[in-house]
Formats: sequence, structure tokens, C-alpha cells
Amino acid sequence: MFVKLIKVELSNAIKVDYMEFKVKDISLAENGELKITWAERNMPVLMLLRRKHSELKPLRGVKIGAVLHVTKETAVLTLALREAGAEVYLAASNPLSTQDDVAAALAMRGIRVFAWRGQTSDEYYWCISRVAESKPDIVIDDGADLHALLHEKYVNVAENILGGTEETTTGVNRLRALESSGLLKYPVIAVNNSYTKYLFDNRYGTGQSTFDGLLRATNILVAGKVVVVAGYGWVGRGIAMRARGLGARRVIVTEVDPIKALEAVYDGFEVMPMIKAAEVGDVFITATGNIAVIRREHFERMKDGAILANAGHFNVEIWIPDLENLSVSKRNILPSVTEYELRNGKKLYLLAEGRLVNLVAAEGHPSEVMDMSFANQFLAVKYIYENKGKLPRKVMVIPRQLDEEVARLKLESMGIEIDSLTPRQEEYLSTWRYGT
Repeated sequence: MFVKLIKVELSNAIKVDYMEFKVKDISLAENGELKITWAERNMPVLMLLRRKHSELKPLRGVKIGAVLHVTKETAVLTLALREAGAEVYLAASNPLSTQDDVAAALAMRGIRVFAWRGQTSDEYYWCISRVAESKPDIVIDDGADLHALLHEKYVNVAENILGGTEETTTGVNRLRALESSGLLKYPVIAVNNSYTKYLFDNRYGTGQSTFDGLLRATNILVAGKVVVVAGYGWVGRGIAMRARGLGARRVIVTEVDPIKALEAVYDGFEVMPMIKAAEVGDVFITATGNIAVIRREHFERMKDGAILANAGHFNVEIWIPDLENLSVSKRNILPSVTEYELRNGKKLYLLAEGRLVNLVAAEGHPSEVMDMSFANQFLAVKYIYENKGKLPRKVMVIPRQLDEEVARLKLESMGIEIDSLTPRQEEYLSTWRYGT
């Protein structure tokens, strides 16, 4: 397993050899295998694609570099890609989201995985660099840290990449900025923008898993609380919907987009600026993809005991430097809860160090919804390889027929049948001649 040995110092506490994998504890693999088995049972679409392509191996000889949350669901994706013939290098897309037992199981399965929970910033980027230095043919990313690193420090590698994919809204925004600057080196499929991804993963997956993380961390009663949701994109929609379903006394949405704000109003939620919401909220959840959404002037107005959680990709939405500057002390009062005592005597509670609460304090999205997201990833990788050299250096969406294939397979796995168009209906929809 240890093909290449080079002495590397990651920190004062960790001195390791560079190997074909780097995980926290390889002895955890057996428990990781059990988790993967459970995910496989609940990801029927991806498992069908895995079985379908295991013999012909359409990705034979393709090297894939992936930076994703290293969870049991990601394990099912990486193993499906390998069954299709690919060689996979994997690193984590968040320093705190890795499931160490799953990482160990993947390493034992021959996936070149560099990930462990609790990485420092240097360790995090060291792992991503291992993926970049493998010189992948196709890259898969969640948040665009791999894409960015390739364009900043590994330009020669980036210029030879056939294409890539992106899993989340934050990453798509970064890639569109690269494209508009004329710097994008290869085509990228925004898997996040597939209908069978964002309508389900972003809304239902994040909506449920955010509260899973919140409740595991705090065990609070949501019923009777005032919940403030920052942002009303698909993630914010899901969180607001679940807050209401759990009995929140009031659900308040804050927005900067007038159309989304209007939609929130028509969906039955209160809408107001964060400066006003700060005074009444019990629980604050950010889902904007932007920086400093909750900051000094908001912290100062919050009630004693307010809880702060982030469901956006990066830990910048709740502006921790302001929280630190306003505080006279802090302590970890529960495993994923940091208590900040402010100079005014109030105490605020930050969950998961301001990182993704659903992955740090819980296990991320349910396997059933990641089934569709990762089926899209699988098909997007296959599409990029089949069309190598033909795709423009742009951020694009997956072809509609592949999106529909995922939906159709998911419905079949649920035992649900739908209608199909009759020849007469197809003709009616294809001509302009019919009128009143």
C-alpha cells in the first residue's frame, strides 16, 4: 500500500511519511465498511450505475482527482468510479467533515485518500496538493478549493485536465468568476445546477441535515423558538421549511435579493433586515455563500443565549473575528458548541466553529438524497471523458437527458410510475399550428 515514501512534517505534533494514503487511523476501517454498506443500500441509482459500468469500464485508465466531504456517501461514489475503471485520488473539502472510519475503509480498498478530521489549514491544503500533484485527467470538487489551487499553483497540470465538476453553489460562483476573468483552463460541469441536485440535495438534504447537526450539538427544542434564516436560495428554503415543520414559533428570513425576499413572504415567512432580526432571534442559521453576514453590529444586539449555526460552505458567514473581539472569554461547553461571553455580559453559542453544522456536528445529508447528487457526478465525469476535447472552457450544466435519467432511475427505485406522452401529444407540443 505504501508505494512512495518521502519524509514530511505537517505540524509539530504530526510527522508522517508521504504514502499512497494518509488517514487518522487505519484500524477504523472495519467500522467504515459497515457505514459504506448502509449507504450502498440507500443509494440505488448510483449502485445501478456502478453495476452497469463495472464490466465495460468506460473510465479505464482515467485518473480522477476529487476533493469532497469524505463521508460514507462519497465512498459509494469513489468506489463506483473505480468500478468503472478510474484511478481515484481523494481529499476532504472541509477540515472537520471527514468520517475517519470511512477514510480508513477507502484506503484499505485502494483509494488514494488523504483526509482526516481536525486538519489544520496547512494540513488541509497539503492533502489537496497531493490530489493536484497526481496530475488528474478529470477533477471533482466541492467548494472549488481544488479548482482554485490548480489555477494558482499547478497551472501546468490544469492545462492538461480534460474537465471538471463542481458540487456546490459557492464553488460554482468561484468558477464563474474564473470564467468571466478569462482564466478558466478547462470545461466544468456545474453539477450543483442539475435539477436532480439542487431541488433535492440543497433543499431537502440541507434542510434536514442542518437541523440534524443543530439538534445533535445542542438538543434544544425547536418548537417555540424564533429561527432566523439568512438567505433564501434553495438551501435557505429547505432550512426555513424544516424550521416551520419542527414547530418554530416564528421563522424570519433575511435577504438582499428582492425577488427571493418576495418569494419568502409569499411562502409565509417574515422578512426583515438582519439588524432587526438580531434582536428577536433565538437560533440563527446562515445559508448565503457570502462573507460576514452576521457580524459585530448583529452580535451586539442579540439576546443572551442566542445560537449561531452555518449551513454555507465556508466558515466566513458568521464573522468570527468580530465575535472574538467582542468577547471576554470563550469555552467549549459541548463537543460542537463554543460559548462566547461578550463584554456586555451576554453569552452567544457558536456551533461547529462556524463551519458546516450538518457535517461537523452530524453526518451530512441522508444517503437517499446524495444518491441523486452523486449519480449526477458519475454521469458528468463519464460525459466529460466521452466528449474530451469537444467541450468549451466554460461553466456549463449537465445535459438535460442525463438529469432526467437520474430522476427516472430514482423514481423506479421508489416503485413509482409516471405517464409518457402519446404520439398525438408529442405532435401537439412540436408544432405551432394548433390554436383555439
